[in-house]
Amino acid sequence: MPQRAQQMRRSCFIVLTALALAPVGVLAQSDTPPISSVRVMGEATITAPPDQAQVEIGVVTQAETAEAAAAQNAHKLATILAALRQVLGPEDEIQTVGYALRPHTHAAHEGGPPTMTGYTASTLVQVKTSKLDKLGTLLDRATRSGAHTIQRLVFTLTHDEAVRAQALREAATQAKAKADALVAALNLTMVRVLSVEEGGRGVRPVSAQAARSLEVQAESAPTAIEPDTITMHATVTLLVEVTQER
Repeated sequence: MPQRAQQMRRSCFIVLTALALAPVGVLAQSDTPPISSVRVMGEATITAPPDQAQVEIGVVTQAETAEAAAAQNAHKLATILAALRQVLGPEDEIQTVGYALRPHTHAAHEGGPPTMTGYTASTLVQVKTSKLDKLGTLLDRATRSGAHTIQRLVFTLTHDEAVRAQALREAATQAKAKADALVAALNLTMVRVLSVEEGGRGVRPVSAQAARSLEVQAESAPTAIEPDTITMHATVTLLVEVTQER
């Protein structure tokens, strides 16, 4: 057999093998027309009144020994918790979120070793309550019973699913309206929704500051706390297939 004929048969075999191994999508790609689509985004912001408050309350004690500092701290904390439970309801929560016991040292003169001067014990508890109308009273009870710090006062929603669902519905409705307007303006026909993507920041807790110093005496005016509204932001992005057929 002539050498040229053998080379042609070998080349033909290689091409047929490559076509047999090629994915079906690759072979049919040239026969499938590209899909025309329109991408639109809708967004919505919903506000709702908070139904829960979170606040951290701390107590700090100092003593010459670690045992004494820890014991004094535990005693003061028990007094504070007893005062808080007089205001809180059975569904409210108190949990310890921080505890520390640290030594105090004093640097010696002329490069000598430091000397131990005492210990500091600190405890931080987080309180969650739905009694927003009693929040000022709660903070007053904490300070009057010996609390040294009040921080991270935040208003939240106990269950935010309903608010987020409402924001998503409004965002989706806006995205659909945008798609309808574009299709109508361009004299197109909407075929189907190709994809849906949701986004947004979710519930944004509102922080607040107590309206008084911890050093105000018991006979001063009660602490005034005015919670703000909770904000929920959601976005919905639609990718829709369109055609020029009417």
